[in-house]
Amino acid sequence: MINLLVDVMMKVSRPLRSKTGITILVAGLALLTLTSWSLQSEELDPNQIKFPNQFASWEATVEQDESEDMLAQYPASIILWAGSSFAKEYHSPRGHQFAVADVTHTLRTGVAVAEGDKGLSASCWTCKTPDAPRLMKQMGIEGYSGANFVDLGREIKSVVYCSDCHVDGSAELTLPRPYAQDAMAKIKLPFDKQDSTMQGAQVCGQCHVTYYFQPEKSNKVNIPWIFGSTADDIEKYYDTRRFYEWIHPISKTPILKARHPEFEHWSRSTHAKKGVTCITCHMPQVSDDKGQTFTDHKVAGAMDNFDKTCISCHSSKTALAKKLDNAKNDINERARNLELLLVKAHYEAKAAWDAGATWPQMNDSIMAIRHAQWRWDFAMASHGLYAHNPKEGVALLSVATEQITYGREALARILAQLSVTQVEYPDISTKQTAHAAIGFIEADAIKAKQAFIKDEVDKHWHPVAKTGY
Repeated sequence: MINLLVDVMMKVSRPLRSKTGITILVAGLALLTLTSWSLQSEELDPNQIKFPNQFASWEATVEQDESEDMLAQYPASIILWAGSSFAKEYHSPRGHQFAVADVTHTLRTGVAVAEGDKGLSASCWTCKTPDAPRLMKQMGIEGYSGANFVDLGREIKSVVYCSDCHVDGSAELTLPRPYAQDAMAKIKLPFDKQDSTMQGAQVCGQCHVTYYFQPEKSNKVNIPWIFGSTADDIEKYYDTRRFYEWIHPISKTPILKARHPEFEHWSRSTHAKKGVTCITCHMPQVSDDKGQTFTDHKVAGAMDNFDKTCISCHSSKTALAKKLDNAKNDINERARNLELLLVKAHYEAKAAWDAGATWPQMNDSIMAIRHAQWRWDFAMASHGLYAHNPKEGVALLSVATEQITYGREALARILAQLSVTQVEYPDISTKQTAHAAIGFIEADAIKAKQAFIKDEVDKHWHPVAKTGY
């Protein structure tokens, strides 16, 4: 359109090739240039103009729209997470473009709460949007985390974006989330002292990491690395603080919850030792149709990029795929076996409590359930464990199996002392039967959620909250 106007101006001004005519022409062209830039700026994000390939590949994460119902696949998880929102709904993650919409629509975040009720912490927005760091600056960290998740919904207008990892408008890496900065200070490796390889992994690790909400600090996000980042070190931190996320309604166990500790597992892996990071495998260098190289921000599966990255160390894609399948099958088999033992332990503890057991009697077995379930969760909550660090995954599940076996042996002795000869275990063959066992009516929760979406989200929230729905 602008080019057409320029052509028209050139033709019109042809008879006026005097000094005055040239002055008019130059002024007109300048005005057109400013108008063009103004229109373009309104239509295009500045980063889209400056980094078009990276921006386009980031937008392409909207193609990663498939998600699996993990509770339907592994219904035993419903019993293990009974008493928490994770027992309501838990799906595998989709592409970055769905981050805001998925946390908005999941049953885990519930609906608007009654006036005066605390509800879910706004900290649940923290890794989904660059609006979170903005709101922390405006409200203060504890002011933000102490706010209600739903109450800040109208403030969320952008999904995982360039400024989550880069100084806005440049390729320079940054770590905008305060809790991530605090975590690196704890292990004496501040972001500005890291090499570029570690910084690249760290910007992913600010969100792909386990954390909890500090109840004594208005539920602000905290990464529990004071003693270190292994499952043992984090457990020591939690046990020292006598921290728990919830009391399990069946066994009365004070439960710990792991949240996608990909960074922790990767940091102790063979890949990490060789300088192979999240970016190496999931965001490789690619070329556009003009031969220009750039970092692919679609964040695809590593095997999709075998010829670009993996081949430098692995000679055969078929052999690597087989190795990964074997590791995944091994971990899954161990995990499914462990889940059944944990479910039984929760119900055996219930039987003991119902028969009159006391805390002095139950302490060892309850702690065994707590510690075993923590290691199961620390392994299984990590996406891609079988590729990132299968050795650590197997070790976690092996130790957890030993712990829960010890706990069940202790429970068996208590049950014998209390003359309990039979324990009733639930039917966990399907998601529906497992939900019935904990008294959760999914249909009612869905109905309430749909009403909330219709009355609040659809009317008042930014369209990013509806992407993919």
